[in-house]
Amino acid sequence: MESFFDEPTYNSLRDRLQQIDSNKTPEWGKMDAAQMFKHCQYPIQIALEKEKVVVKSNWFAKVFFKKSLYSDKPFRKNLPTAPSLKVADSKDFESEKEKLDQWMQELWYDRENNNRRSHPMFGNFTKDQWGKVQYKHLDHHFRQFGV
Repeated sequence: MESFFDEPTYNSLRDRLQQIDSNKTPEWGKMDAAQMFKHCQYPIQIALEKEKVVVKSNWFAKVFFKKSLYSDKPFRKNLPTAPSLKVADSKDFESEKEKLDQWMQELWYDRENNNRRSHPMFGNFTKDQWGKVQYKHLDHHFRQFGV
């Protein structure tokens, strides 16, 4: 399983981000690209302890979904999104794309952090698991837009 914290993977994710343009339509889901960029910022902000959304702990998610977050199997299409992480309002494409890139860079520079607090919904992750979760989420949404 690839990890956000591996340099070739990180560089590939940033390259893929730049390939998404405002005319791309999603292969699944309801979000447009600008909304997806905003949505993808939330998990990175959570890892950096800078989230601006409230994500509640969920025992069902911890027990039945947590291991799938860092398994080798890609996320399936149209998975439900936690209500607080949904983005339904209009967003500016270029602004949100740039913000996502900046958050990705900040997480990259913080990659050696071994003392992250618990995820508010899923509990504790190791550094390795954090890297896999971040990769898997971004990969899922970049594939959603064909890159």
